[in-house]
Order: sequence, then C-alpha cells, then structure tokens
Amino acid sequence: MTQDWFSRLTIAVAGILGAIGIIAAAGASHAGDERILGALSLIALTQAPALLALGLLAPKQLIARIATTLIALGALIFCADLATRHFTGAALFPMSAPIGGSAMILGWALLVPAAFLLRR
Repeated sequence: MTQDWFSRLTIAVAGILGAIGIIAAAGASHAGDERILGALSLIALTQAPALLALGLLAPKQLIARIATTLIALGALIFCADLATRHFTGAALFPMSAPIGGSAMILGWALLVPAAFLLRR
C-alpha cells in the first residue's frame, strides 16, 4: 500500500507522541512531578497508537482526515501545554488545554460517521 503525505505525517506525529509519552512516563517516575507528567504520558500514549492506526489505514474520505487532524493537533497542543506547565509553571497559551482536549473529543466523535463512510 502506498502512503500519501497525509498518512506519512500522521504516522510521524504518532511516533513523536509515542516518544514524548515514554519520556513523560519516565519523568513522572523519576522526577517527582507525577500529576502533570503522568497526564501528559497518558494522553500521548493513548493517542499515538490511534494515530498510527489511522495513518496506516490511509483514509481518503474528508471526514476521516478531519477527524485524524483534530486528534493529532489536539494531542500535540494538549501535550505541549502540559509540558510547558511542567517546565515553566504557565500555560502554553490561554485556553490551550481545553482547546486541545476539545479538538481530540471532536476528532474522536467524527470517527463515528467516518466509520460508515469509509470505502476501500
């Protein structure tokens, strides 16, 4: 199966989130800040495999690509906000965590109709 740029980018984001998730889990275990780093690890390590699967599925339907994009961007924003809070004590930007979380929720919700529209 030939992967297009969207699939490759989705798989790359999955790899980034997976690596970040492992790093955050290690930090939560050894650095003492379990609350923020544990949450960061949880989000990264739950969204990474989903994005990997979506990238390998290579959906062509617009709604599936929008869902995938929302999950990826939401996870990146949410994780970046948590990392920024851990290292600086401040948010990435105002409302970044709710924006990232809402994007992920909307992306996951859009997968429901996308599932019925997928064609191989």
